[in-house]
This record gives sequence, C-alpha cells and structure tokens, in this order.
Amino acid sequence: MTTQKKLLGDDRREWILNVLKESTTPITGADLAAKTNVSRQVIVGDITLLKAKNEPIIATSQGYIYLKTNSPTSVVERSIACYHPPEKTEEELNLLVDHGVTVKDVTIEHPVYGDLTASIMVSNRKEVKQFMKNVLATKAAFLSELTDGIHLHTITATSEKALDEAENALLEANLLIRNE
Repeated sequence: MTTQKKLLGDDRREWILNVLKESTTPITGADLAAKTNVSRQVIVGDITLLKAKNEPIIATSQGYIYLKTNSPTSVVERSIACYHPPEKTEEELNLLVDHGVTVKDVTIEHPVYGDLTASIMVSNRKEVKQFMKNVLATKAAFLSELTDGIHLHTITATSEKALDEAENALLEANLLIRNE
C-alpha cells in the first residue's frame, strides 16, 4: 500500500518496522522509499536507526529482512570453511540450499581490516540465482577473492543431519576445507 503523503521520522520507521515484520520476503530500500515518498538514502538511515534500537533487521542482496525470533521450528547453525575460485560460487551455494540449508553470510579474514562479514541469506535456488544476478549486475567482487578463495559461511538448517549432508556434498565437490 502506497501512502498518499510523505511519512515523517518516527511514523515512517514504525511503518517500515511493521512492513518488514509482516513480510515473508525481502523488501528493497527502493520499494520502501517509493511507498513512503522519501529517498532510498532516507530509508538506509531509518534502517540504521532501527538497528541501533536492537531491531533484528539485516540487509541482503535481495532487500531488508526482519529476523523473526519466535520461530516454531528449531534451527541449528554452524560455520564451515570453504575454498574455491569465484566461478564455483553458484555451484557452492546451490549445493548448500539443495540440502535444505540457508547460507546466512560469508566471512573472510582480511590482513588489514580483520574479519569482514557480509550477509547472503539464500535458502533456495531462486534466491541463489538472484544473488548471482546482483553480483554480476553490479560487477562486485566476491569477498573470497580478497583471500584467494578461502572463506567461511554461517549455515543454518532444521537439523544437524541436513548440515552434515550439505558439508559432505561440498567435500565431494572439493569446495570444503577438510578438518584434518
């Protein structure tokens, strides 16, 4: 629903928060801006203020997501170490999501900045395809290119078994660093 007039300050942030909480899909800053009659940069500032108030909002390549904490399904999480060239990224992500895994983020250890983490938040092939399309369209480099392909992913699933199966698939595809 598009508002008829520009929403101001606290009212706009409350509206954004409600929209994100109710959404089951990511919402872009441009969409939020259009619906509130402000610039995308104003939305970026609003999201920053909401995050400062400890609202669990994350920015993904598909848009903003409100992390719902009262999920009825328990979720298990682990960090995995991967190694591959950039052209294997889509294969890696597809292998993970095909096993029922959500790829939350990617982390590298940069020699100057230390740990750098970026949100990915993909859970299915459609989201992987959109993520890859966004990377290609913006000509952005993968974080792993800064570390010659070495990177970590935080992955989640509804069971340890799903995480184990996903790790085994990566191992078979020579995309996982072995724990030896």
